[in-house]
Amino acid sequence: MSKAVASEFRHLAMFYTSVEEYLRGVLEFVDMKSAQDEPVFVAVPGERMSLIRDRLGARADEMTFADMTAMGRNPAWIIPAIAAFLDAHPGRMIRYVGEPIWAGRSSQEIQEATRHEALINLAFADRMVTILCPYDVANLDVGVLANAEHTHPELVRHGSPAESPAYRGHEFPGDCDQPLPPPPADAATFAYRDDLAAVRVLAVEYAERCALPDRRAEEFVLTVSELAANTLVHTTGPGMFHVWLTPHGVICQVEDRGHITDPLVGRRLPDLGAGEGFGLWLAHQLCDLAELRSTPSGTTVRLHFHRP
Repeated sequence: MSKAVASEFRHLAMFYTSVEEYLRGVLEFVDMKSAQDEPVFVAVPGERMSLIRDRLGARADEMTFADMTAMGRNPAWIIPAIAAFLDAHPGRMIRYVGEPIWAGRSSQEIQEATRHEALINLAFADRMVTILCPYDVANLDVGVLANAEHTHPELVRHGSPAESPAYRGHEFPGDCDQPLPPPPADAATFAYRDDLAAVRVLAVEYAERCALPDRRAEEFVLTVSELAANTLVHTTGPGMFHVWLTPHGVICQVEDRGHITDPLVGRRLPDLGAGEGFGLWLAHQLCDLAELRSTPSGTTVRLHFHRP
């Protein structure tokens, strides 16, 4: 990984086949900061984080670490965390190691984490950051690895970086940009045009049925209210609200005729003075998983809230 930095922004996928190769690649990457005095942020699953810290020894105290299973449980939380680290070090090049996809994540989480990887190329294109994303070749599906080639301009194999011929900027891989499957047959459904009180009543009922803790239930109802209100503010047609229970918690979905054109909506703090974008930001940041699909014919937002 000794290739000279060609621009301020770099985004590399590192394919590894063993723990030793993983540690060697990550440590080589973070140790490059020594000569350049670059702040380092490492966000990987907790087990991996412990291995990296142990191998670094006292040098780990000079770096910032986060457990990606917490920081990136919802992939929509990751870009704001990176942006906050950048903002805390203005005018300086930083190094970030992020592993948002690991074996054991659900298919929906992997899809949203893959979309996150694509959006990094848009969110930080003009920022001073070098990003390394490790991928576990032995335990991840081949489709996930193929998508990594799609979302990363550079690929690292056996320590050597090379340009990715499959790279497509911030375009989402095809299998991560399909319409969401329909709600289950037992989902409660309510069409609304101006009756937001009825939407809130249904949200309260399902929060209680799910046995969400009081604060989490309040966040669920607030999120539903914000999404439904967006329909009234930004579209001319009615909205459709769906809600259903799962073994892990509760899912809500709002559909309307609006079209969202900002790919980073919900992942970038909106300008509060502009008076828009706050509802989707709040929804993405409060839920445990956000799935958003938008075309000129309409928008679907599906939010997962997990029971503790």
